[in-house]
Amino acid sequence: MSLSVIILAAGQGTRMKSSLPKVMHKIAGQPMVHHVYQRCVELGADAIHIVYGHGGEMLREQCSGFRADWVEQAQQLGTAHAVQQAVPKLDDNSIALVLYADVPLINTSTLQSLVNSVTGNNIALLTVMLGDPAGYGRIIRQQDNVVAIVEHKDASEAEKKINEVNTGILALNAGYLKQLLEKIDNNNSQGEYYLTDIIGLAVEQGNRIITSQPKQAHEVEGVNDRKQLAKLERIHQRELVEAIMVEGVTVADPARVDIRGSLSIGSDSFIDINTVFEGKVVIGNNVTIGAGCIITDSTIGSSSNIKPYSIVENASIGEKVDVGPFARLRPGTELKTSSRVGNFVEVKNTTLGSNSKANHLTYLGDSEIGENVNIGAGTITCNYDGANKHKTIIEDGVFVGSDTQLVAPVTVAENCTIGAGSTITRDTEANTLVLSRSPQKTITGWQRPKKK
Repeated sequence: MSLSVIILAAGQGTRMKSSLPKVMHKIAGQPMVHHVYQRCVELGADAIHIVYGHGGEMLREQCSGFRADWVEQAQQLGTAHAVQQAVPKLDDNSIALVLYADVPLINTSTLQSLVNSVTGNNIALLTVMLGDPAGYGRIIRQQDNVVAIVEHKDASEAEKKINEVNTGILALNAGYLKQLLEKIDNNNSQGEYYLTDIIGLAVEQGNRIITSQPKQAHEVEGVNDRKQLAKLERIHQRELVEAIMVEGVTVADPARVDIRGSLSIGSDSFIDINTVFEGKVVIGNNVTIGAGCIITDSTIGSSSNIKPYSIVENASIGEKVDVGPFARLRPGTELKTSSRVGNFVEVKNTTLGSNSKANHLTYLGDSEIGENVNIGAGTITCNYDGANKHKTIIEDGVFVGSDTQLVAPVTVAENCTIGAGSTITRDTEANTLVLSRSPQKTITGWQRPKKK
């Protein structure tokens, strides 16, 4: 049977105190709605319907890559009303699964078990036991069978003592869902159309409510304010870090690593404290990531060492490479095997060949650097003329002395040596020594300026 998912994402989220729609606030670098959408993809959903309201245009723009049908809820009249907006688009013979965009940590296996338990006109409902159930709809049972859900505001004192609560997540035959929604009214303290009312209606018609529970209660926790957002962020980060630890990665302190995207990392690697991984990061075996590093959309080969407080963005780092400390690799950087970029070196749109090194205080931009090259301290590739960028080519075996400016476009030929303090404006010849320093002079009787 096909699966149709309805994701409710219309809430304004006033307690977030934000101009962003609530479901656009991020967990692990991705909007909450993105996490829920991914679960639908993993379930193999045949159709995904997202019900939006507040900030709808912004939401649709940010989620333009979703393979989903967008349905507007112009007025927020309750959860049943929200589901009703998408119901006309459901295949009557499909299973309808209702999810919430502000419940981002729901597990795919939890949802799969729920969907698998739908039979006939029975309803599969996800419930959870809470030590403090305040604010949640209580599950009312008779002889262990669910007979109703009572919202907290409508519950009696006895009902408020019940610890089993409704998560709002349920699955049932789509055609039957349509029939039940037509019978719901708003005769309650809030004057809203509650989706939970379909439970009592189904029971009256002799259908069973089949319940299941998540492995962890945080799977079904929602976000209504920034404190709850931060709580789920830490829970999710812990899960992500524990997953790589299981695969053989040593983490100095799991509480001080953030993964904001996808991280693939090989065994026997080490991650120190206060590191951040953003976007898609792929790291080989036996790699060390030092404290305070930020790695974004990059690949790092095996046995490389990224020393503390280095920033790596859209870069490709080969095997046995040393980077940092305090290095910055900008987009387009490619470091070949056994190369080295040291402290306070910035590299942009540059290839650094095997066994080549720029150990300190250097800027390399728009450059192609060969193998076995030494870049002295204070070297700058002057790649920008104020209007256009130009390329510097440094061939194999070149030695560039300290405090050198290479004014692009320029080529430094193979095995050339550039004397320290030179400004190179023309192509050089291979196997030569090139200097551009003025002869040293001594001026006697010169006086330093004095402060007035």
